[in-house]
Amino acid sequence: MFTISHALPVNGSAQPDLTRHQVWQGLVFKAENAVPFVPGMTACEVLERDAQSLIRECEYKGERFQEKVTLYPETVVNFERLSGSGRGSIENEIEEDENGELFLRFTFCLEVEGIEPDSPEEQAYAKRMEKDYAQAIAATLDAIRRLVAEGQL
Repeated sequence: MFTISHALPVNGSAQPDLTRHQVWQGLVFKAENAVPFVPGMTACEVLERDAQSLIRECEYKGERFQEKVTLYPETVVNFERLSGSGRGSIENEIEEDENGELFLRFTFCLEVEGIEPDSPEEQAYAKRMEKDYAQAIAATLDAIRRLVAEGQL
């Protein structure tokens, strides 16, 4: 199992600036349909839901999998892989530093079927994922800004 964690500032040169609540609303939209938020995601369907979680089936780069998504309002969205070649969890967390600046952190703890833990193959896989998910954070923030600009958030 490997862990990757990466954060990007929410605000800065890109406009409009986003509030914590807008980022949270965007993450909820993403939980329900990740296609507009994650490059490489081609399908995402909610199969069931309750007040604080949902089960969804997604397709990312040709691989189908199911996830349980748990919402911790205004702070964290946790994605637990239920099927597919990668098992573990992914968190999207809204952080705030001592100056009140917001950050969006993605943390991945995954084990990939058919790859030995701590092997060079796993390290190479983790490195590729780190690049993909750094792009996913930026794409998520861009999608949230687009929703704000369109008046949907």
